[in-house]
Amino acid sequence: MTTSNPEFDNNKIPVQKLWQVIIASSVGTVIEWYDFYIFGSLSAIISLSFFPKDDPTAAFISTLAAFGAGFVARPFGGIIFGRLGDRIGRKYTFLLTLILMGGSTFAIAFIPSYSDIGLIAPAILLLLRIIQGLALGGEYGGAATYVAEYAPDAHRGKYTAYIQTTATLGFFVSIIVILICQKIMGDAEFKAWGWRIPFALSGILVIVSYFIRRNMHESPLFARLKKEGRLSENPLREAFASKSNRRLMLIAMFGAIVGQGVVWHTGQFYAQIFINKILMVDFTTTNLIIASSLVVGTPLFVVFGSLSDRIGRKKIMLGGMALAAIFYYPLFAWMSDIVGQEGTLIDGAYHLTTTGTVKLAFICILLVTFAAMAYGPIAAFLVELFPTKIRYTSLSIPYHFANGVFGGCAPFVATWLGAVTHSNFSGIFYPITLAAMTVIIGIIYLPETKGRAIMD
Repeated sequence: MTTSNPEFDNNKIPVQKLWQVIIASSVGTVIEWYDFYIFGSLSAIISLSFFPKDDPTAAFISTLAAFGAGFVARPFGGIIFGRLGDRIGRKYTFLLTLILMGGSTFAIAFIPSYSDIGLIAPAILLLLRIIQGLALGGEYGGAATYVAEYAPDAHRGKYTAYIQTTATLGFFVSIIVILICQKIMGDAEFKAWGWRIPFALSGILVIVSYFIRRNMHESPLFARLKKEGRLSENPLREAFASKSNRRLMLIAMFGAIVGQGVVWHTGQFYAQIFINKILMVDFTTTNLIIASSLVVGTPLFVVFGSLSDRIGRKKIMLGGMALAAIFYYPLFAWMSDIVGQEGTLIDGAYHLTTTGTVKLAFICILLVTFAAMAYGPIAAFLVELFPTKIRYTSLSIPYHFANGVFGGCAPFVATWLGAVTHSNFSGIFYPITLAAMTVIIGIIYLPETKGRAIMD
């Protein structure tokens, strides 16, 4: 249902205004994802600073567990900040999450090492990682909701897909910053203390983003509800009190978000871990491979978001998950064969030929393509699924629970499975199983939301 007041009609908002909203939202969200994923990009090096060095595998898995703790915290952030977003507004809530994220990331740069303060070091690291997770639990729902409530109904998939690129762009920026710092400082200095610089840079990035975001206006849909006195008094209780809304949250989680979460994180983060830690390809080559795949693959998020405006969200999302479930094993096995055929072991790491590097990059582009299909349309889908006055809360809880518990923990679970089974490929069955399960549930229960009006 649309309103008769053109002031609040999302279908009549000028394109220039819409792009201002997208840019302001995206810049901050890229920085938050950079903050969140710089930890994962440096997990192998961080493990040597904050955990005992006598067992490198255990130290690395402990670091991945701390990385996963941030994901586990995300649904709680969704509960806290989702309620704030539905009560005080989208804009002010993701200003707060930006400050929390940036502050905690900046602080990681200054934690003393395990050799200096013992177990207090990993304890502080874990605490700051949890704060990061809480902040991200509020950020994504706010940015996606904010942009979607401005976007016209017929092009919501296209415009919200720009927000969907921010996670991958944040990951990409983290890799580029790491490679530049490593190149300038040298490998030894970077591993000793230089890894702290990418975390410290977060302070500057957050200040820039804050000044961009503080001049944004509130979402017109939220402003209309506030003006009419129709805001929810208790969004969390209202979201769970309604049987139909509870059902929608469960369907969204198990029929879309769980699969999307494992496909996104496997196609980018676990691919990075698999190439570097399991196949033992050198650190620089690994990151160049991942970075090149992200450069090629990131525009595909917008391509598939736009395509969902024409053929539907459901087909594209479930299609990406199905392709991942079918092709993950042969693609990861192919990567292993390439390293064996095109790699030379030097000082404990495989150095690839140019042909081998290109082949691995091609495979990673395919993995990012599956992720783009699953992730590109999902913001539009979730916004269209829930009513405005409890949208932030209803969207954030299932999104961050599924992405945090199932998706974000995928690198940790897959690496752990590989370690306990002594198999390079056992870990890949975790995302395959969850992606396949999501496709089955989604085919049966997931509604199509393409083109729905969200003015309610």
